[in-house]
Amino acid sequence: MSEEEFERHPKYRQTRRLQQAKMQRQVRRSRRRLNQLRAIWKLFILIALITLSYMLLKLPQWRLHKNAFDRIDSPAFEIVNNKIVPEQKILSALRRNQVSTKPIFLVKTDNLKESIKQLEPVQDVYIRRFWFPARLKIIVIERTPALTISPDIEVEPIAFFSSDGKLIGRDYMPLTSEYNTVRIITYGLGDDYRTWDKTKVNNMKKLAAMIEEASGEKVEYIDYRDPKDVYVKIPAVNIRLGSFNAGVYDKVQRLRTLVPQVKMLNKKIKYLDLRWDSNFIKLDE
Repeated sequence: MSEEEFERHPKYRQTRRLQQAKMQRQVRRSRRRLNQLRAIWKLFILIALITLSYMLLKLPQWRLHKNAFDRIDSPAFEIVNNKIVPEQKILSALRRNQVSTKPIFLVKTDNLKESIKQLEPVQDVYIRRFWFPARLKIIVIERTPALTISPDIEVEPIAFFSSDGKLIGRDYMPLTSEYNTVRIITYGLGDDYRTWDKTKVNNMKKLAAMIEEASGEKVEYIDYRDPKDVYVKIPAVNIRLGSFNAGVYDKVQRLRTLVPQVKMLNKKIKYLDLRWDSNFIKLDE
């Protein structure tokens, strides 16, 4: 019997089919075992990742320390851009809030912001959260000082007005020299400065700016102790304006010609009187 005839023999063909079926079963069994092994590895890796993630989230570096607000040099927070408000006052505001036990990326900072914004010179606050180690960066936006208030020429300012009309008391005085404010001398009689609003503050700033522009000299102070008889001091001369009304801005324009004349006089001048239509130079007796 030739090889071709043997392969066509029914018994041979049946044996070959059985062998092929057996091999296919073995292949399928191997694939199932491999798939099971892969599934076990995937499950193991998933459990390991979940465990690792849980352990990482449990690390204390993700959370603010319970004593984060106990001292000003705490590594848990940094305060920047505060030039008027002392850091100790900001720390006191932070202490009004309980330190969150949540991971830093889940911590809400709204209450912290509101506590700090209750400080009078603070206009706004931005708080940035940093991860691992957990910490806060507190960015303070302060109001801009516009006027300072003194009860007497020889007394240092006891309060200041911000450009938005907010009166801020002696707790935040003195201001640093970097602020270009107008000094107002007032007792608060006749026109209580505690009732001044933004318009009044802006009018005082406008008066000082116009005098400086017309005279070419810096305004040292505005003497507002008598609102009906206002004086303005510049290095060259003391200026008497009278009542602070709408017409005072026109009077100020005379300084363009009067100040050079005053500087040429070889006499001691008490004040330059601008109350009337005609100008007067009052000599010091």
